[in-house]
Amino acid sequence: MSLAERLSTLEDYDRLSRRSSMSPAGSQRRKLSFNPVDTWVPEHTAEVPVGAFEVSKTKRILQVATAVIYCLLAAGIVFGYAAIKPVLIREGVYQDKCTQDELDRNVRVCYEQELRLNFMFTCAAVSTNVVALPVGTILDRFGPRVAGIIGVFFLTLGSLLFAFAWDMKPVDGYIPGYLFLAIGGPFVFISSFQLSNTFPQYSGLILALLTGAFDTSSAIFLFYRLIYQATDGSFWPKKFFLVYLVVPVFILIVQMFLMPKSSYKTVGELVTEVETNFDVDVHDSDGELAPHDAARVQEERRVRRESVISEITSLLGTKDAEAQTKKEEEKKHTSGVWGALHGRTAGQQIASPWFVLITLFTVVQMTRINYFVATIRPQYEYLLGDYNKAVQINSFFDVALPLGGVISVPFIGLVLDNTSTPLVLSLLVTFATAIGVLGVIPEMWAAYANVCVFVVYRPFYYTTVSDYSAKVFGFATFGKVYGLIICLAGLFNFSQSLLDALTHKVFNNNPIPVNLILLGIALIIGIGLVGFVYKKSRTLAHDMLQEEAHAAQEHERLMPGADMGAIEEEDVAPNDRRGHGYGTVNGST
Repeated sequence: MSLAERLSTLEDYDRLSRRSSMSPAGSQRRKLSFNPVDTWVPEHTAEVPVGAFEVSKTKRILQVATAVIYCLLAAGIVFGYAAIKPVLIREGVYQDKCTQDELDRNVRVCYEQELRLNFMFTCAAVSTNVVALPVGTILDRFGPRVAGIIGVFFLTLGSLLFAFAWDMKPVDGYIPGYLFLAIGGPFVFISSFQLSNTFPQYSGLILALLTGAFDTSSAIFLFYRLIYQATDGSFWPKKFFLVYLVVPVFILIVQMFLMPKSSYKTVGELVTEVETNFDVDVHDSDGELAPHDAARVQEERRVRRESVISEITSLLGTKDAEAQTKKEEEKKHTSGVWGALHGRTAGQQIASPWFVLITLFTVVQMTRINYFVATIRPQYEYLLGDYNKAVQINSFFDVALPLGGVISVPFIGLVLDNTSTPLVLSLLVTFATAIGVLGVIPEMWAAYANVCVFVVYRPFYYTTVSDYSAKVFGFATFGKVYGLIICLAGLFNFSQSLLDALTHKVFNNNPIPVNLILLGIALIIGIGLVGFVYKKSRTLAHDMLQEEAHAAQEHERLMPGADMGAIEEEDVAPNDRRGHGYGTVNGST
């Protein structure tokens, strides 16, 4: 999951439509918000960001490095479910759900046990997406430190519940334990995004490091399983989860003593600070001071202003972030869909085909992804007809999943930045189709190929959805619109229990029919999404040019006498001026 893998820390220079209630005179810098209920938060309660130039460079480097470490240890460990599932089965988790006949036959995992374990993962996957909604609100209102400490609480609670679940029977501690581990991840992960503003010139690299840490965190359970196997089960889950409590303790310490209480200012906020600090040396109240005191105060203001400008210029490269802004403008032009619904209300955006199609696509793809993660071993045990071969594929998948995210993220960024959104969506549909086809071929080469494509597709898919949302809907409503997309997709993941039931009960453990059904639905929706976006991208550029031309014409209409001095400086003859002073300096209307 990555809620902001490819979202730039630069503000969005929104293309304002004529329907917008904002000033049509130009664009307004906007801050990316993950808050889905921003209008519910009283303005005076929102946390006030701090400029990165106010914090030492060494401390900022330590903050970024520390965040990468704890995201690596906690951000998305629940997605290593395929690695820890064999351990839980060996430890007899939910074995009490098996029938006596299944126990007598000494089956590796019984039907109800399989369903219960998969439901544990499903609840975790759903909560990971749904919890992103309150995380955004808490971040905007209380800042990243509070959000991080809340994450510590959930990670601690989850570890304790899972560690003592064996002693809590008949109370089920496994599902709530895994659930709280899943909830804690987004709190510590999303609250770290603002650290990309510590060094704005390297914001993309910092986000890539955080995202890579999230993807790699699924390997924590893989390392534990290897230790479990090496110790012949003596280092059993209770010991592991008690030792794991070191992680939330570490996060709590660094949140209290190292990490910032408030988010760092974004590039747009820093630029605004520069622009609003140029003419503030003299205040109206200076007239109340003695002349020498007023001069001293004004000099102090000037020194402070120049110092701030120097620090911000050092951060951005230039005081107006010209290089970053130019780079972002090139990306916007390349996408072909930038600004499609910017300036619209969240309600209008949600009611549009842009939202409906990407939501349907996200719902189906997220379900396919999590279903594959939860059932990879039984699927290939049936397809390959050999349990040992299925174990080989499962083991390969456990290693490939975290590595795939780390290796592919930089290349995904290059693709999104340098290709149009319709082409990116076409690639996404192609990858999804390839996974569907490879997933029903009962051959080892197809299994390995399927895993390789899957581990690249997963981060590509999550990144593309967030990138699409930012480009089409804009940053002003991002928290509401993107949050709703992910929330709906997450809730629909409860259908995995139905898919499990279909596979076991209706199709006698044959995963092919379910995979073909999901493939067909995904292909139909994907073709519809690509076709719609491609068609709209062809007309969007033309519409944008028309709106810009209209805005330019409106801007050229000067008020009577508004620029007469400029007209005289141009030595325009009096009889060339229009009767009532309307028009431009060259006399045109």
